[in-house]
Amino acid sequence: MKSRTIRTTCTGCIAVLLAGCLTACGGTDDPGNRPQIGIDIPRADSDFWKAYAKYLQQEINDQQLSVLPPTRSDGDDATFTANVHSLAARHPKSIVMAPQNTMTTDSTLSELFRANIHTISVDTEPEHGSVYMVVRTDNKTYGTKACEFLGKQLGGKGKVAELQGALTSINGYERSEGFAACMKHNYPGIQVIALPTDWKGDIASAKLQSTLAANRDLNGIYLQAGGVFLQPTLDLLRQKGLLKPAGQPGHITIVSNDGIPQEFDAIRKGDIDATVSQPADLYAKYALYYAKAAAEGRNFQPGPTDHHSTIISLPNGLEDQLPAPLVTKENVDDPSLWANHATG
Repeated sequence: MKSRTIRTTCTGCIAVLLAGCLTACGGTDDPGNRPQIGIDIPRADSDFWKAYAKYLQQEINDQQLSVLPPTRSDGDDATFTANVHSLAARHPKSIVMAPQNTMTTDSTLSELFRANIHTISVDTEPEHGSVYMVVRTDNKTYGTKACEFLGKQLGGKGKVAELQGALTSINGYERSEGFAACMKHNYPGIQVIALPTDWKGDIASAKLQSTLAANRDLNGIYLQAGGVFLQPTLDLLRQKGLLKPAGQPGHITIVSNDGIPQEFDAIRKGDIDATVSQPADLYAKYALYYAKAAAEGRNFQPGPTDHHSTIISLPNGLEDQLPAPLVTKENVDDPSLWANHATG
C-alpha cells in the first residue's frame, strides 16, 4: 500500500478563477434558493461508467437537485483538471468527481478546499488533498473475493492471467494487492500472470493473446474491470476456440469485477463464472446525497450507516464503503442487484 500524506499548499488557481465569475445556472425548480452541485463523469469507455451516468441523471431528478451541466474527462488527467477548474469557477458548493490518477490530486483538491468547495469522490480514493467524502467499496476485497473464487474452482492449482487496471489508480493497485496477497497465502500452487492494462480493452486483449500463446495450460482469468475487459476477452477466447461453457472440459474459469448486465448474461450462458458487483446505482445515489449534505453544511462521523455500509476515516477525509456482493450462477437473478433492473 502506498503511503498517503495530506498537504495543504496550493497554487491558488481556483481562487483566481472564482474572482469575478458569474454564478452558474442549474436545475429548473428555483435553483437560486438551493445549493448547486458540479459533476465530472470520469469516462464513457466502460459499460459500468455509462450505467453510472444514467443513474446520476435519475438521482438528480429523484432528489430534485440543482446541478451544473456535467463535464466528462474521458480518463484523461489534463481534461479532468481543466473540467474541475471550469466547474469551480461557477461557484458550486460541492463537486462530484472520480479522479482516475489518484496520486496526483493534491493541487486540485487543495485548491477546492481553499475555495470552500467540498469534494465527493466516487469509486476512487484521492490519496492527497482534502476530501469531504469518498463513495466506493473496499477494493482490496474485490481482489480477495476473486482470488478465493478462482482458488476454490481450480482446486488450488493452475495458471491465472490477471488483467489489471491502471496501477496509478488506487483501485488498480488495491485490487492487485488483494488478489496477490490472497493467492500467495492461500493458493501458492497457482501461478499468477499479472498483465497491467491501464484500463484499456485493446491492451488487455493483446496481452492476453500473448499469454495464451505462451501458456496453453492457462485455466483461469481475473478481469479487474468487466466493463472494459469482458467483451475483448470473450471475443478473443471465441476466436481461439477456447470459450467453453462452464462445466465442460477445457473451460477457462473467469471472475470479473463490475457487475454490469453483460457480465450477468455471460454468467447465465456459462461464458464466465462470477463477478463482484459494484453498485453503480448506489454510487450515484450517495455521491449526490453527500454532495447535497456538504452544501448544506452537514457533517458525518465514522461508523455504520442507515444504508448497510460503514463510514471509515481516511488521512484526508471520510469514506463510505458500500457493499459489493460476489455474483455467481446461484444468485445472478437476485432482483436486488442493480444490473437486474438497469435500463439500456
